[in-house]
Amino acid sequence: MSKKIAILHTSFVFVSVEPVINDLIAELIPDAEVIHFVDSDVLATVQREQGISAKSEARMTHLAQAAEAAGADIIFSACSSLGPALDVAARNVHTPVVKIDEAMAIQAAREGKKVGVLATVPTTLGPTSDLIQAKADEIGRNITIEQRLCEGAFSVLMSGDREKHDAMIIEQAVDLAEKVDMIVLAQASMNRLGAVLQEKTGRTVLTSPRIGVDYLARRVAELAA
Repeated sequence: MSKKIAILHTSFVFVSVEPVINDLIAELIPDAEVIHFVDSDVLATVQREQGISAKSEARMTHLAQAAEAAGADIIFSACSSLGPALDVAARNVHTPVVKIDEAMAIQAAREGKKVGVLATVPTTLGPTSDLIQAKADEIGRNITIEQRLCEGAFSVLMSGDREKHDAMIIEQAVDLAEKVDMIVLAQASMNRLGAVLQEKTGRTVLTSPRIGVDYLARRVAELAA
């Protein structure tokens, strides 16, 4: 029997701009039923407040509860910025919750030594870095993390100018590569650039969608077992 996957979104980027998550689920979990739940203002709220408030946590909890009420077998969060809020949401639902960047953070913690975290939204830098550090602490690895913000690039992408968005990220990644041995792309919206950045920087570049959906596929398989 096919499983119902609920995807939680904090913008329309993966609904109308970059369909990468849908494409990967179609490839890796072809018999899944996918439903979407969007709060397109909560990310803007977190950016405006420069942090995740209790109200923002509640909004993500409400999204997760709506997904559960709709009969989701598993919940997949597509937003790295709201990762800590998803931890709160997960405690308030019975349905398993998977974060898009969880598996990527585990890989970075295992394989990286000097890890560069590149983001286009400032609120993603802290949660992604903290998640990688937490995974490294769990396995007793000492790593250093260099944070880099490509300011304004996400707004450029949402305006429809992919070419400028890509050029801004490439410039920052090339500079960051001089200081690190691995680059983690904090937002799934940067996914298309993974191979290009790896070629231009000569560094291992991790991006969350495929790693995250592959992990999701394993979790779905466990549910079906």
